[in-house]
Amino acid sequence: MWSSGSLCWTLAGLALFLLAMLMVRQLLKQRRPKGFPPGPPGLPLIGNILAMATNPHVYMKQQSKIHGQIFSLDLGGISTVVLNGYDAVKECLVRQSDVFADRPSLPLFKKLTKMGGLLNAKYGRCWIEHRKLAVNSFRCFGYGQKIFEAKISEEAMFFLDAIDTYKGKPFDPKHLITNAVSNISNLIIFGERFRYDDTDFLHMIEIFSENIELATSAWVFLYNSFPLIGILPFGKHQQLFKNAAEVYDFLLRIIEHFSENRKPKAPRHFIDAYLDEMDQNAHDQEATYTTENLIYSVGELIIAGTETTTNVLRWAVLFMALYPNIQGQVQKEIDFVVGPNGTPSLEAKPRMPYTEAVLHEILRFCNIVPLGIFHATSKDTVVRGYLIPEGTTVITNLYSVHFDEKYWTNPAVFYPERFLDASGQFVKKEAFVPFSLGRRHCLGEQLARMEMFLFFTALLQRFHLHFPHGLVPNLKPKLGFPWEDIILQT
Repeated sequence: MWSSGSLCWTLAGLALFLLAMLMVRQLLKQRRPKGFPPGPPGLPLIGNILAMATNPHVYMKQQSKIHGQIFSLDLGGISTVVLNGYDAVKECLVRQSDVFADRPSLPLFKKLTKMGGLLNAKYGRCWIEHRKLAVNSFRCFGYGQKIFEAKISEEAMFFLDAIDTYKGKPFDPKHLITNAVSNISNLIIFGERFRYDDTDFLHMIEIFSENIELATSAWVFLYNSFPLIGILPFGKHQQLFKNAAEVYDFLLRIIEHFSENRKPKAPRHFIDAYLDEMDQNAHDQEATYTTENLIYSVGELIIAGTETTTNVLRWAVLFMALYPNIQGQVQKEIDFVVGPNGTPSLEAKPRMPYTEAVLHEILRFCNIVPLGIFHATSKDTVVRGYLIPEGTTVITNLYSVHFDEKYWTNPAVFYPERFLDASGQFVKKEAFVPFSLGRRHCLGEQLARMEMFLFFTALLQRFHLHFPHGLVPNLKPKLGFPWEDIILQT
């Protein structure tokens, strides 16, 4: 017979043994494979997580100076390679595009999307089919239509009229910009725009934005390394899961609403087109078109089409208020080419090189997705003599690309003229890759460029932007974006 005391000691000993085994396993995972890129030493168990979560740009810049353009990090046993500078990013994402097109099998992705949908899908049938459908939908219901430019211009007018209601008083235009930009994606996804006072939709967008911030926290890095902490009732990862569940339910409701009165094979928007694919593949047991993947895809398209372009336009407002001389030059070009009463159009874009240069410099400087979405290798590969095994997480440091001194003179200076030649004409730059490169480059790039130009020119045609008197803006980045209230005056 076992006494209660001896049983407790036995269980305690077993627990300690299992804990020791888990620690040994974790420490073994943290050993760099033979031939792996060098990198900084990390803390036991958690590796470089704290340094990455605290100030990733500064940390990676420091490590790049020490270890070169390609180095490794230990994110709590998750072997990670960081690509810095244009040459390294191009070498991997373009010259070995198939190899670096995968997504890492991180616990966070598995829990939130089960690695399905569009953005986080593994490189295979699911991703190929969903990306093809999304690209076709953008063409059929968006930028492929000649009338879609008019729809963007119409939304710009709704946006400007909403600004007019403030009568020149200081306000933060974040919500108005978010609503206006999201409505362009909404026209493609749902076939309709949302009113600016639709609090439910705006709340969902806010949750999306909050989750982007939460996803870069140390708590989430720790969750990816130690999924067992998911049982803890506290931590930022719990808020992220709560938000994701709320968004999932909301998206399911609006998808059901916008699919009402649907006529098969006569799609009105992305949702209808997706449901057509579900019908056509109903008897395919390996089909990737499912209701769950539809929800994930709609959510990813909304946030990808809203968060990035919204932040670019907010940066644009900030920079125009910071640099009134540049703002004045843009307005002068708009008045000369479009006229004070004309409507900005894409047809006028080639005749507005300075405006185009300003927008490109904003995109370069603000780095809307500074670390991109994490990639992964689909098979073993060799880069610059380093062996990178299959399944390695890869971070493309696009921030370093746009501040690469090999390609940009004085990159820390906001200087639109770098995109103009000696005769004042706009010139493209090879190392300008705000929408990334390779297989996973942003599928909405063309639409985003249309939106940015039309919204930006319409805004500066009607308003003059400046800060409230005596305000010194806070330029400390928060996920790559500083903000203070701006005055918009007619």
